[in-house]
Amino acid sequence: MREDAVIRVVVADDHPMWRDAVARDLADAGFDVVATADDGRSAVNRSRATQPDVLVLDLNLPGLTGPEVCATLSADSRSPRILILSASGDAQDVLDAVKAGALGYLVKSAGRDEFLAAVRSTAAGEPVFTAGLAGLVLGEFRRVRAQTPKDNPRRAVPELTDRETEILKYVATGMGYKEIAAALFLSHRTVQNHVQNIFGKLHMNNRVELVRFAFEHGIDPADPV
Repeated sequence: MREDAVIRVVVADDHPMWRDAVARDLADAGFDVVATADDGRSAVNRSRATQPDVLVLDLNLPGLTGPEVCATLSADSRSPRILILSASGDAQDVLDAVKAGALGYLVKSAGRDEFLAAVRSTAAGEPVFTAGLAGLVLGEFRRVRAQTPKDNPRRAVPELTDRETEILKYVATGMGYKEIAAALFLSHRTVQNHVQNIFGKLHMNNRVELVRFAFEHGIDPADPV
């Protein structure tokens, strides 16, 4: 999306006071809150109807849970980027949400400025996690890797160049393009171009699919290329 475009957001939370406060903070900061929802099915239906850039989603919703909403919307050809905003910082909750398709995960104790920045990052396709939670995701990659037979051909990614494989490993940890660029001493544009090439070679459309691919293949950023 263009840098000057107004970010369109749906807010889904079953607590009216919290939902209204989040929507108000977003509107006051210049976001376009196109809909709100108080249960999982409404979150899916209103996201499909309004096609927002970002869905700010509570984890524990009636009807469909947060991960179920993520999985349902991720199957659509036009899916919003999803930022979980939850009271829970439990490791399993975080992993379930990411595996289901959430791009980021923020706990509700986050400050207003941190939350607004997280929504902007999510809209730009940049994963964002409350401090410490990204490490949980990385730990899960390593657990999956440890359980993957070393002779399993699914771990190989022959379609990718060494540089693309290296960048895929960073993407898998939830790092944004700017962070990857700084780590590899590359330009932001170069990293974006590599990621687009990865999408094309692996026949994928978004970073959520790349994260799932990395989980399934046990890809670990600590491995040498």
